[in-house]
This record gives sequence, C-alpha cells and structure tokens, in this order.
Amino acid sequence: MTSLRSLFWFALTLLSTANAFPDGAPADTCVKQRANQPNHGKARTQPEHTNPFEVVADSETFYPGQQIAVLVYPVDQTATFRGFFLQARDANSNEWIGEWVQSENTKTIPECSAITHSDNRDKLGAKLIWKAPQNKKGRVYFTGTVLKEYATFWSDIVAKVQVQQ
Repeated sequence: MTSLRSLFWFALTLLSTANAFPDGAPADTCVKQRANQPNHGKARTQPEHTNPFEVVADSETFYPGQQIAVLVYPVDQTATFRGFFLQARDANSNEWIGEWVQSENTKTIPECSAITHSDNRDKLGAKLIWKAPQNKKGRVYFTGTVLKEYATFWSDIVAKVQVQQ
C-alpha cells in the first residue's frame, strides 16, 4: 500500500510540474538566471529565424502618460500561441519603465514593467497597452517571449515599430 501511495504522489507531482504557470509567468521571471524566459524544464528558446510571431509597437518614442499599443500575432494568420511575457525598457538606460494596462486575459507584473498571459488557451493575437511614466519622455523598447506551447517558445524578441504613415 505504501508503494502505491508513493507512486500516486509521484504522478501527481509530475502532473503539476508539467502544467506549471498556465496563468502566466511569475514575477521572478524578470530576475532569474535566464531573465524573461520561461523556466520550462530543459526547454530552451527556438532559433530567432524560425519565429512565426510578430510583436509590433505603434511607437518607440513617448511623452509623459502616453499610451502605446503593442500587438502580438502570428505571421500565418491561422497559427495560434498560448502565452507571452513582455517587458518595457528605457532605450537609453535599459531600465524597466512605465506600466502595463491590465486587460482581459492578462496579468501585469509592475515590479519589472512586464505583462503576461493569464490563461494558457490558444490565442490568435493580443493587443496590449503600455503607459509611459507621468514624469518622463524618451524612447522605449519592448522585449520578451512568445510561447507556441509549453516547450516551444521564442525569447529575446524585440518589438518592431510600426511605420507611421
């Protein structure tokens, strides 16, 4: 009976580990050894040239209190992704800057100016809003990770800036 109970607990632990963080990245993702990347066991980021997702910001310059939209979407409009983790950084100092506006199916991490998914359902896209600090103007860039699934993700993505017309 003891070995059966041990097997049960082992299986339960394995199951809970395999489904870790379905509600987005934890706050310590910002400062781990592999900062801004998922801690998904032995899984590592995929090569940049294979990334099927776009991250696009509508501006790289900001003024006090300005809101900037950041879109995450697949290049092939039929593909889906399960999660994301994005961070706003000052282009000059590389420091975390500003704050994200929490919206449906997102979770903000104010400690490091980050936003992540709040569920692991398939997504066709995400529109995220970043708010600049009230007392500063300058340049910002957005960087992070998009996850196709638990072990397939692309990290160190830097958002492209939409060309103004």
